[in-house]
Amino acid sequence: MSVSHPIIAVTGSSGAGTSTVKRAFEDVFRRTQVKPVVVEGDSFHRYNREEMRAAVIAAEAEGRSLTHFGPEANCLDRLESLFRTYSATGRGEKRHYIHDEAEATQFNQSPGTFTDWVELDDDSDLLFYEGLHGGIVTDEFNIAQYTDLLIGVVPVINIEWIQKIKRDCSNRGYSQDAVVDIILKRMPDYIHHIIPQFSRTHINFQRVPLIDTSNPFVMHEIPTADESLCVIRFKDPKMADFPYYLSMLKDSYMSRPNNLVVPGVKMGLAIEVILTPFVEEMMQKKRQNV
Repeated sequence: MSVSHPIIAVTGSSGAGTSTVKRAFEDVFRRTQVKPVVVEGDSFHRYNREEMRAAVIAAEAEGRSLTHFGPEANCLDRLESLFRTYSATGRGEKRHYIHDEAEATQFNQSPGTFTDWVELDDDSDLLFYEGLHGGIVTDEFNIAQYTDLLIGVVPVINIEWIQKIKRDCSNRGYSQDAVVDIILKRMPDYIHHIIPQFSRTHINFQRVPLIDTSNPFVMHEIPTADESLCVIRFKDPKMADFPYYLSMLKDSYMSRPNNLVVPGVKMGLAIEVILTPFVEEMMQKKRQNV
């Protein structure tokens, strides 16, 4: 953790909605005039798309499962090095993973490949990470120890699956059977490496449906915001200003001493209301430490 070079990490699995939280943070950074360096977890995958396909086939031939959820398929050594170096000096390296044709045109590279590693700008106010492993701890690596604010994005599992199936089928051309097969193969890594992170987070945002999602594999539409609630869990209730949140977020209520429930349509607003003071406090401490 660092006063001079703070790190905010948003962690959650593929299809969990971390990009929604990322957009809310972009609004917070803009309003508070904070310049972040943004790091995407996908850029720390070990293999490009074609290499990953080959590595998965080789692993399955050996009776093993290889997924992006697990350490083997990721450069956790480089991610830990980035967090450690940035927290100490404000420096480090990053690259970009090219997801689709639009990005391929932008970077003049094929989808599923990486750009070259480049040095971070040396005038950033903080590092913002969004991806799978912002709070991971293994026998070899401890990424979580360097985060000043660790956020979990954890929809109930059925919503997560519905979102992934719809995204991968609509945007990536996968069949539903192929997506379900991916979900099944990565479940051990999800249990062992993704879920434990949510006990290390400072705040979790969990979206809960108000409609029947008991069979996510026959759902044609993702539950909308007004068909959901958002449960917000604070690891330490002392870090939360619950009277302020309740006054700012209409129809919100406390379900436990450290749990705030807000209507799904107010999830984005809740993120901004709750997290803006944390960012402002980080910047105030940073200025005082200069």
